[in-house]
Amino acid sequence: MTADGRGDAGDGDATGRSASESVAEAAWWFVTMERPCQAQLLAMAAGTTKLIDRETALITRGQLGIPIAGQFQFRPLWDHIVATDPDLFD
Repeated sequence: MTADGRGDAGDGDATGRSASESVAEAAWWFVTMERPCQAQLLAMAAGTTKLIDRETALITRGQLGIPIAGQFQFRPLWDHIVATDPDLFD
């Protein structure tokens, strides 16, 4: 969460990220948000949280949040789904 109270992955976050370039990318960001959401809830339950400044969020996005990263990271999950549930697409 940012100092201005933003941090909702659905509406954009501290990085300014609010849309995906592909379905694979959107699916990966959706799946991967589970762990940060758990961490956020645990931190909030423990007490006062420490906010991440915008500059740090932008650096992190630059390192991990590029569209091709989401597409690339989703591929193994897609391959697993196709392998274990081939009739899913019939």
